[in-house]
Amino acid sequence: MNNSEAAKRARGTRWCILGFWLLVAGAVVLVIGLAGGPLGFVPQIKSFMLFGVGLLIVAAAALLTAVGIAISMGTAGDASALRSWGTLAVSVILIGTVLSQRPDTTNVPPIHDITTDTVNPPRFEAILALRADAPNPPEYAGGEVARQQQQAYPDITTLTIQSPPDEVFAAAEQVARDLGWDIVAADRAAGRIEATDTTTWFRFKDDVVVRLTARDTGTDVDVRSESRVGRSDMGANAARIRIFLQQLKARVTG
Repeated sequence: MNNSEAAKRARGTRWCILGFWLLVAGAVVLVIGLAGGPLGFVPQIKSFMLFGVGLLIVAAAALLTAVGIAISMGTAGDASALRSWGTLAVSVILIGTVLSQRPDTTNVPPIHDITTDTVNPPRFEAILALRADAPNPPEYAGGEVARQQQQAYPDITTLTIQSPPDEVFAAAEQVARDLGWDIVAADRAAGRIEATDTTTWFRFKDDVVVRLTARDTGTDVDVRSESRVGRSDMGANAARIRIFLQQLKARVTG
């Protein structure tokens, strides 16, 4: 080995060492971000942001380690080659796993309030007290929000079921419970169900109201789902409404 090659390998040492410690730091931040929400010691939005920061640190760890390995011609210089290659592998696996679980937000608009009826959306009533400190107001914005929703989710519309309201109400309440929603109010006479759905990891709370309207031909079912925090819901509210209506229709029509 000539002096030039030895110098290159030595230069890779600090890159590999820094990459390893960045991975350690990034992993710690990722864990805090993931656990902070469910355990309640970090607010939901901050928990989500911490998770994103942790992922960026892990990405930096992968980049620096890759540079160190390249400069040292695969030896990691005076650092541990096993640890350096392990750092690179773990970083890539973490990034790949997170990205593979990320929902497709290509055509998702920056809105967080979705409803089957954009002209006369169901209103929150019993759940208003729970949203007192929520950054997102309970009033439906309409206008531009409705336009963006209709463009992105044209399938989110009123569902008409050829069954009486009492039958549809019982099925709707059961579907809501099956989906894991926390029922806040269930008023059969008014044809109204209000509930909260909490996401698994970051504990984001999205509120839902289901409104039933009797028709000569059956029952109209309208649903509204709104996030308490965040500008964009990454498509979660539309997906929630879509799943609810599909399961309700299947339960009633069998």
